[in-house]
Amino acid sequence: MFSYSFLRDFEKINNQTPGDHEVLVISDDFSHPSVLERITSRKYNVVFHQAAIPRVLYSVENPSATTDVNISGTVRLLEACRGKIDRFVFASSSSVYGGADTLPTSESHPKDPKSPYAWQKSAIEDVAKVFSNLYDMDIVCLRYFNVFGPGQRGDSPYSTIKTGDIMRSDGDGTQTRDLCYVDNTVDANVLAANAPGKFSGDCYNIACGDRTSNKEILDYFKKKFPDAESADAPWRAGDVMHTQADISAANERLGYEPKIRLWDGLEKTVEWWDLS
Repeated sequence: MFSYSFLRDFEKINNQTPGDHEVLVISDDFSHPSVLERITSRKYNVVFHQAAIPRVLYSVENPSATTDVNISGTVRLLEACRGKIDRFVFASSSSVYGGADTLPTSESHPKDPKSPYAWQKSAIEDVAKVFSNLYDMDIVCLRYFNVFGPGQRGDSPYSTIKTGDIMRSDGDGTQTRDLCYVDNTVDANVLAANAPGKFSGDCYNIACGDRTSNKEILDYFKKKFPDAESADAPWRAGDVMHTQADISAANERLGYEPKIRLWDGLEKTVEWWDLS
């Protein structure tokens, strides 16, 4: 699976002052032997594991293939990191909650994944706990809530405006989401990498702490792009009705605070579309 993983290098780079670090972005199979060899050679002190086969619907249609990559690949990556790095930061997902009956939802809410993708994220959180306990690894899991923003791939099914396809409303549009601008998640990762103390597979919600309906967002785009077409679509298998995060734990433990809210983030995303 070709996707992105980020590894922070502690090797000294030319013209850098002591304490500076290289950030190497690898667009490749995150569990490829050549990647794992670099980790076991102690070239990095922090691994940000952002890579996966994403999308709920794709996992519903391809449960075995996505499980092979998302779970087995991550176990291989964790195994390579064992005793070789200082901290492992894992990109988990709000989908582990399923349709939470308590909003805002805190990390103590029982997990109830509704799709293979959600279950895979949940299972990796469980594996993170096991590796932390067995091998004394420092691992923190960040549960992202619907990340969006500049850089989102044009071929994503969520990027219909960018590609010129017809906008769609899945179901009646009353489902709500706690959407999180990408810069907020970047901040969360940096904070998680540098937070003092030790993590034992602990999980933290990364979001804005509010929610917006799909219909409100569709109305925004209709006003922004009057010529854009829209159509109704069936409910998507594996989707939940509502998400909203309680972000107090991330604030207290990591110092996380969302800096960019939904509507400002959408404006920034549209500006990027216009320039790209």
